[in-house]
Order: sequence, then structure tokens, then C-alpha cells
Amino acid sequence: MGLARAARLPVLLVGDIDRGGVFASLFGTLALLERDDQALLAGFLVNKFRGDPAVLAPGLDQLQRLTGRPVLGVLPWLRGLWLDVEDSLALEDPRDGALPPIGRDPLSVAVVRLRWISNFTDFDALAAEPGVAVHFTQSPADVLAADLAVLPGTKATVEDLAWLRGRGLDRALARRAAERRPTLGICGGYQMLGKRIVDEVESDAGEVEALDLLPVETVFQAGKVLGNPSGDATAFGGVPVRGYEIHHGRVRRFGGEPLLAGGGGEEGCRRGTVAGLSWHGVFEGDEFRRAFLAWVAACGGLDWVPGERSFADVRQQRLDLLGDLIAEHADTAAIDHLIETGPPPGMPFIPPGAPG
Repeated sequence: MGLARAARLPVLLVGDIDRGGVFASLFGTLALLERDDQALLAGFLVNKFRGDPAVLAPGLDQLQRLTGRPVLGVLPWLRGLWLDVEDSLALEDPRDGALPPIGRDPLSVAVVRLRWISNFTDFDALAAEPGVAVHFTQSPADVLAADLAVLPGTKATVEDLAWLRGRGLDRALARRAAERRPTLGICGGYQMLGKRIVDEVESDAGEVEALDLLPVETVFQAGKVLGNPSGDATAFGGVPVRGYEIHHGRVRRFGGEPLLAGGGGEEGCRRGTVAGLSWHGVFEGDEFRRAFLAWVAACGGLDWVPGERSFADVRQQRLDLLGDLIAEHADTAAIDHLIETGPPPGMPFIPPGAPG
């Protein structure tokens, strides 16, 4: 909403009817917005509906009467429509559409579902490869069983470090390292794999002992590192790699080998079968993703064969499916009018606690 307010953009609120209570959710969300934000919210969409949309008509009419805003479409539930998401609730659902392996063996990837997990779309591209099954878990047994275990990014590194220790996940990760089974940390997960974290910024915890699985240490600073770096994956055959950075922690490597080399110098660390890096989005690059997964397979003696389709094509196909849904089930003329003219003036303000 900050972006919408800054640019005076019209906003559509989308409700997931598959979770239930969609009308109360849409009305309540609108009523909780500040007046300036409500002035931008121009309509609603209902998503993931199963059945005849005609049965919703009374509810749609009542929502419009109560809010002064129309429902501009009811989108049907569609199996296998897998899009980038920002809400970790989406991680609760199994993902359809996994491709069978080309080689003899599949690969399993267990991503630790940290309490404050972030940037979990880093792993969408892995799941688009044939024979690669990605699941998010809080189970030490799952972490031990997977061909690759991943510590992802987090909004609260020190707090999530304490959380995973409380669940015994630290012992599972240490056992993987001792057994020389591949483990990867990204951004906050990379920081956790190091020897220590000094944080006077995010948690005010000071110096904290980390998992000591990589020879790195992290010091948090007030200013965030922001960038779109690129380079070569020196630890994986020199294939090109690119990503993005957004983090407070500055990581210093004092052993192991760097994963990547770019214009800004060396990045990441690998010691044995434990690796980490600060860049997000690296698996969207087809060459790096396949080189990395080939390394994981080789570590486990597995006959895994990469696919040939680019992740960019996979993502575009998903977006095309969504575009078709909008074209067939939404009032595209009304949406186009909003895009052209902006938020309609005079939409009513709904105060918190208003009867719905």
C-alpha cells in the first residue's frame, strides 16, 4: 500500500475463498485500512472458487452495498497454478505438477521452515526441475532424510537460530555435515551456518555463537546491502550466476573456498558439503541451478539428470495461465478503466468496527 499511496495507484483486494470466510475477510481488511489507503482500494476479486459462481451472487451484492466497491471477478480454483507468493501460508499446501525424473534417481530438497522465513521463492526454480521435490519442513527427520537440506533467508536471524536449536534442527544439520551430505544456507541461513553472529542492529543480542558449520562470521550493520550482483560460480565449474542482495549482515570468510566470484570480489563459502551465500534468486539461472543440483547428486552417488526447459519459460507459462483466468472470469474492461483513470473519487470510508 505504500507504493500505491506514493503513486496514487488503484488497488484490487483479492480474497482466497478456498480458506473460507472470504466476505468477512474482504470487508474486515478494508475496514482496517487507513483512510488514505481505503481511498485507493477500488474493488475486489474472489480467488480459488470451486462450483457455480451464481451461488455467490447474494454475497457479492451485499459486499458491494456495504463497501461501495464492486467485485470485479470470481476466479475458479485451478490445479497446478503455482505462482511466486509473498505469504508463507502458501507453503502449507502441497505443490502439484512435479515432473518425473529423467535419470534413475529423483532428488529431495528439505527447506527448513523457519519461524520468520523470508525469500522462500528462492526454491521455486529447484522444484521446476524434473525429479526434484521441494518441501518446507520443521522436522529434524525430514532434514536428515533429504538429499539437500536448506536454511533459507529470515527476517530475524538470531531469533530463528535460537528457534531451530530449540527444535533439535541444529543437531540434524551437524549430523549432515559429519556424514558429508549437502547443506546450503542462503542469506540469514548462511549467517547461521557460520561460527558467530554479532548483532547490535536487528535483535540487539550482541555476540551469538552460530552453528559453526562454515568458517565465516557475520557482523550486522545499520545500513542494508542492496544490489543485483552477478559473477561466476567458481565452485561449480565457473558457470554464470546472478541474484539480488538485501541484508544487514556483513559476512567475512576466514576459511573454506568461495562459491562465487564477481565484480565485487568473492562471495559465499563452501567447506566440504556445507555451502552458503548471501545472494537470493541464484537458482533462477538455469546453468547455475543445474550445476549445483548435479553437485548434490554427485555427493549422494545419485543418477539425476537435469531438464532442458528454462525457468523463465516455466514462469511465463504460469503467468499466461493466470492471464487467461483473468481474461475469462474478470471484468477486464473495468480493470482497464482503473488502470487508465486511477482510483475513483468519492469511495466511502469504512471505519473499524463498522457493521458488516
